Amino acid sequence: MLLEDQRFIHEDLERLEQGISDRVSEEPRNIRERLNRDHEIAGFLTRIEEQSQRLLDIYKDAEGLREKEIQAISTGDPFEEFYKRLDEIKDFHRRYPNEPVENLERAYKRRQPGEENGFGSGVENMFTGEEAFGQFLDLTENHEEYLNLPGVKRLTYIQYLDVFDAFTPPKLPVKRSNKVSDRYFKYVGGLASYLESFIKRVRPLQDLDKLFASFDEEFDKQWNANEIPGWGEEKPADGAQGPKTEGTGEGIWCADCEKEFKNENVYRNHLTGKKHIRAAEARKSQGPGDAKVVSSGVVNSAAQRLKERAIAEREHRIRSLAQALDSERQATRVNVERKQGMTERERQMELEALFAESEQTGRREDESDEEADEKIYNPLKLPLAWDGKPIPYWLYKLHGLGVEFPCEICGNFVYMGRRAFDKHFSEARHIYGLKCLGITSQTNLFREITRIEDAIQLWEKLEQNRKKERDSRENVVQMEDAEGNVMPERIYLDLQKQGIL
Repeated sequence: MLLEDQRFIHEDLERLEQGISDRVSEEPRNIRERLNRDHEIAGFLTRIEEQSQRLLDIYKDAEGLREKEIQAISTGDPFEEFYKRLDEIKDFHRRYPNEPVENLERAYKRRQPGEENGFGSGVENMFTGEEAFGQFLDLTENHEEYLNLPGVKRLTYIQYLDVFDAFTPPKLPVKRSNKVSDRYFKYVGGLASYLESFIKRVRPLQDLDKLFASFDEEFDKQWNANEIPGWGEEKPADGAQGPKTEGTGEGIWCADCEKEFKNENVYRNHLTGKKHIRAAEARKSQGPGDAKVVSSGVVNSAAQRLKERAIAEREHRIRSLAQALDSERQATRVNVERKQGMTERERQMELEALFAESEQTGRREDESDEEADEKIYNPLKLPLAWDGKPIPYWLYKLHGLGVEFPCEICGNFVYMGRRAFDKHFSEARHIYGLKCLGITSQTNLFREITRIEDAIQLWEKLEQNRKKERDSRENVVQMEDAEGNVMPERIYLDLQKQGIL
């Protein structure tokens, strides 16, 4: 029944739009909820495209079935047609008694904690532990493949994060001839596939097809203009080598070995060598015709160029994706440096806390933010990190966050830790406090001064020194000699004592 299918699709589209509206109106509390929401919306948008295409096919009615169904309903006895369709429905449910009925009102409604969700499910299993729900890149396997490439330098993981999108010397010391190998092709292909997969998982609502198409268009333009870094056409230097069939013309050319000899004795000794004999036999087996050699060289050159284009395309895709994921790349570097400063026990505790949080996500979705904050176990009253959890105790001790530094100039505000205390001298609160005391200039001289009395005494001393300098400049006595030369009194008296004046 096409009309019923048409009505069902219209209802389904309206329910999908309402489901998207409900999810967009709610702000997610953390990155996991945001990813769940975005993947659910992406699933809804995909279903909207599929259902819209089905609806367009029904309206086009290429086979004329919809028109026949309308004629069957509008003509003849309406009750006869009604009971006919009712019998068809009863016969269908008689043959399939346990057929589930799809409830559109419930299908796209936000799930309660513990309920299974068909859209956006699997987000918890979509990322590795190193990726932390799309916050960081996980290039450990690609780093190992990079180290196995011939001729590369031994780089640490942090160094690799800085240069994995660079494919030209000196950052990548791999020759162009070595790049055209299966190992290198597999490496760049795996790296490009991972970056594409990562951006699809992290940004499901972005128009990635359009983004990838722009990458391909940019590559085609640069390839045709020979502007791809490291993949321009190779041109031999002038006079470096002659044609393979003639040489430079300065010596004796060996057509079998395609090599030129400038010494006749060396050439004669070469004719009896094993390499020359094998090359001569191989040339005889290929045949005497030069056309065959030229055509095979052209074919090999074209095949080589196609392989180079495939590798260059993957390199360009990696560069473009690395630029699009620059924020995640920088965050990955910071995270790796942070983990290198942790002990094995602290890393294990962090992983256990992450897994425990993942298991309790469903039970905590219906709690308010205040209730969630009350349940945080923080007996030492440690400051909270970006994820709402207390920072590690070693980091708390490292930055001295347990030491209080009060500042009377800032209204007896207490700064926790030396770093915050040193930083506050250049902040607006401290500068405003100095202005309230009448200190308007040279505020950098008042660093490490937190008491109002000390600041006022230093300011009065500075004012006295400035006043003395002004007075000394104003009280300089000028003297004039008989010839009309004006000079300071001290110089005048010295000259007079020497008898010059």
